[in-house]
Amino acid sequence: ARATRATTRTTAMMQCVSQSVVSAPRVASGAPARASLLRVRCGGGSRRAVGASAFATAATTVRECRRERCVASVYHSRCAVVVRGKRGEGDEREAPEVKASSTSAASDDEAFTKWLLNAEIPSMGKKTLKSLSSLPLAIGELLVIAGFSALGTVIEQNKGYSWYVANYPTENPTLGFIDFPLILDLGLDHIYTTWYFLGLLGLLGASLTACTLTRQWPVWKVAAKWKFLERRAALLAMDEGEAVPRAHLSDLNELLAQRGYQVFVKGKTMYAFKGLIGRLAPIGVHAALLFTLGGSAYSGLGGLSGSVMVPDGTSFEIGSGLNRGSLLSSMPGIAKSSVQVNDFTIDYLPNGQVSQFYSDLSVIDPTGKELTRKTISVNIPLRAGGVTMYQTDWALSSMQVTVEKPSGVEGVAGKENTYVLPMASLEGKSGFQGRIWGTFLPLDFEQDQRRGISIVARDFQSVAIYDSKGAFAGVRRPESKKPIVVDGLNIVIGSVKGSTGLELKTDPGVPYVYAGFAGLMVTSFLSLLSHSQIWAIQEENAIVVGGKSNRAKEEFKTELDDVLNSIPEYVD
Repeated sequence: ARATRATTRTTAMMQCVSQSVVSAPRVASGAPARASLLRVRCGGGSRRAVGASAFATAATTVRECRRERCVASVYHSRCAVVVRGKRGEGDEREAPEVKASSTSAASDDEAFTKWLLNAEIPSMGKKTLKSLSSLPLAIGELLVIAGFSALGTVIEQNKGYSWYVANYPTENPTLGFIDFPLILDLGLDHIYTTWYFLGLLGLLGASLTACTLTRQWPVWKVAAKWKFLERRAALLAMDEGEAVPRAHLSDLNELLAQRGYQVFVKGKTMYAFKGLIGRLAPIGVHAALLFTLGGSAYSGLGGLSGSVMVPDGTSFEIGSGLNRGSLLSSMPGIAKSSVQVNDFTIDYLPNGQVSQFYSDLSVIDPTGKELTRKTISVNIPLRAGGVTMYQTDWALSSMQVTVEKPSGVEGVAGKENTYVLPMASLEGKSGFQGRIWGTFLPLDFEQDQRRGISIVARDFQSVAIYDSKGAFAGVRRPESKKPIVVDGLNIVIGSVKGSTGLELKTDPGVPYVYAGFAGLMVTSFLSLLSHSQIWAIQEENAIVVGGKSNRAKEEFKTELDDVLNSIPEYVD
């Protein structure tokens, strides 16, 4: 059994070697001089030794590892050619060989585990980071996130089931395919808290992190390390290199310091730089983006939201209007406080359309103390204790009607009663179109309440009255005190009360999103700064200067020319 396991492990490792597990730099086509054994593994599984000439014909490229024991593979047709060199034994980056005759299975397992943990898994991790740091992948993630965000802007979020049924019917789907089953099945009614949207945010965050670790951080480490150069040829080979005769290094140092360079001198050599923050700023850009993504995810997972329709003059408890979005969300400390609707009013345009609506709100703690009071409107919310209340909707809630019954005796007033009738939305019912509300006044409250007068209204400005047979009786303005006779009753329309529609929301990630955007603006500006470096050496009768910059190369060339032209010339 031990021999069988060893044979199986050996075969598996030979296949890994044939698939070029360990990457290496390319060398010229053909077998390397140190190759001592060439084997070809074909599609059928057989292996046979071939000579160097056959290998050179079959292979187009040989990958040779920079190590003591090299392993490489090339492919021709359906065969994999494996090359082994004579560089020694014991390279821990190569899978250990296991012979079928081995008597130490525990030692073999330990060696294989060591190779797996110390070589193979780190190699796979580096490959994964490299794949995640791909720019096309990050751009694709951004485009998909932007698409879902746009979809969440077009489709109203966090509405009730009946609202989506009424506004996205299956009989007339939006754009031909968007209806309420599609919206509810795909979670488009709460898209910003769905698993796939949060997963996209996480994937983009992983790409940014991978890019920072594999690209930006190594660039910063290289830029932060510097050394004095002493070879004339190295300086003249730079982007900008020049020998200045009859000049002193001290003069150059002073001129560079005046232009904001950090100058370091060691004997007859000098190094100066400025704009190093421009190398670090891209890392700050990625950190700010990660901060923003984290804040967005925190808002989606830890936030609460809800909507309420509150009649004028009534109140509600804040906690009753908030719904948990996930297990990570928690009720704010102000949840036990209540909100009193002191007044609700609407402004109209000259053509009768609604211009703006206002709600006068007071936040009252459990002891009855008023914490804050504010009149809100669309785009002007009320914020209290981490809860934001937005003005989003309105409705008609009740109507006051005074009814006078004739006494039957001429000149004698009849009995008068005042009723407050609740109003209900009729939108989409019985052929009604648009926002409209109605109420019903029974002719006899004590016996048959099925016959009565219907009163409908679209706003606070006028109401339409219909008799018990459905015939139109007339129109009256609320509180005009002008009576109308319907089915033998004198009716006077009193005040019409409204309800304010409020959307409540807690967004714990907002501070992090704002901080991320602020950091993004600052670091984006700093990343535009050029990192300029200048080296110089003092020779007997001249100084040799070389410099380079990662961006704005023309400006750097002009600046360096101005500096060199300003160096005084010493004449014997």
